[in-house]
Amino acid sequence: MRYRTLGSTGTVVSTLCLGTMTFGAETDEAGSFAQLDRFVEAGGTFIDTADVYSAGISEDIVGRWLRSRPDLRDRLVIATKGRFPMGPGANDAGLSRVHLTRALDASLRRLGVEAVDLYQAHAWDPLTPLPETLRFFDDAVSAGKIRCAGVSNFTGWQLQKAALLTQHLNLTPIVTLQPQYNLLAREIEFELVPVCENEGIGILPWSPLGGGWLTGKYQRDSTPTGATRLGENPQRGVEAYAGRNAEERTWRVLDAVRQIAEDRDVSMSAVSLAWLAARPPVTSVILGARTTEQLDDNLTAADLVLDAEQMRVLDEASAPLVGDYPYGGAGVRQRARDLPTGS
Repeated sequence: MRYRTLGSTGTVVSTLCLGTMTFGAETDEAGSFAQLDRFVEAGGTFIDTADVYSAGISEDIVGRWLRSRPDLRDRLVIATKGRFPMGPGANDAGLSRVHLTRALDASLRRLGVEAVDLYQAHAWDPLTPLPETLRFFDDAVSAGKIRCAGVSNFTGWQLQKAALLTQHLNLTPIVTLQPQYNLLAREIEFELVPVCENEGIGILPWSPLGGGWLTGKYQRDSTPTGATRLGENPQRGVEAYAGRNAEERTWRVLDAVRQIAEDRDVSMSAVSLAWLAARPPVTSVILGARTTEQLDDNLTAADLVLDAEQMRVLDEASAPLVGDYPYGGAGVRQRARDLPTGS
């Protein structure tokens, strides 16, 4: 396992993070405990959850695991999130001070900890003024309930506004962004990655295997069936089968990943995760496994380093499809400027 600092902080985390969205839903408590034990055994130190995962059950499971292994808490960095509905009331969702106060306290109770190391806004809230949310983060740090603040699923302008407001108002900085990012979904590179690089914000990619696509288990023009995420629901979310199957780029990426996996004698998952971990400014890649066997396969990426040619092949095969402006060649040229070479 390799390690990096969490965004611009001095907190050190493993470059692979154990995501727990499956806990209490696709993975029972015994299986969740087995994943957590295996992850720590492999050198993992970073665990990510959220209050909305299985309506609080994921946090409950992580909390019971922590209490059963009290010697581990100080070795781990625990992250959770709040924003989505946790009840039927008008203030049971959002990024308001009222909701986040209740949500954070409930997360601390479920996790059985005095503080979480990283507390994240799970998505933008158009009804709450951003300074209200940022001041809540700052007060929670001062109260010793959280140690760092981050956001998830923000767009470029939202993240930049948050970063500048924390500087202008002298508040706790935003140190991480948790977005969807993988070889099939690279659109964050247009705006979000430059903001993160400019502001010292670490990226924590979710869905690093594209909902299972980058494992190589789905076949062209053959709707999946059986006990896989798309087998159970081919229309599931952003990784829905029909749309990606219809894109030639999908199969070009998978062919490139498969070839490198064969050359390196590793799984396609390992190659995809290693590519992502090497992208600037990624801090830690969030793994999401149903079983310990899937987690073991993902963990093989921990010490896999792709060479420059392999990275180039994957970069070219997965280049996002984009028009000339503002993110294509014409727009890039307009923003470019070189120093004069002199006479």
